[in-house]
Amino acid sequence: MKTISDFKASLTSEQAPGGLSPQLQALWYDGKGDWHQAHAQVDHLSDRQSAWVHAYLHRKEGDIWNADYWYKQARQTRPDISLDEEWEQLVAEFI
Repeated sequence: MKTISDFKASLTSEQAPGGLSPQLQALWYDGKGDWHQAHAQVDHLSDRQSAWVHAYLHRKEGDIWNADYWYKQARQTRPDISLDEEWEQLVAEFI
């Protein structure tokens, strides 16, 4: 995966492309509308990048307290942008 466009195009596939990082796997499943599978990709990880994706997922879920905890773990602040914009920002960060 080299571009956000490539990543978005892969969402039409039944399976995630091989070689994706856990963060991109989570974002891929989220892009497919499978929040639970997306969450499962990062829930057990403690690195800052995974925490950032984890924060986004809890923000999307509407669990702002939990999201803010994970943003803090990621050393990020909760953004004041749409969820779609944050998803694209995260994909761009991890490609």
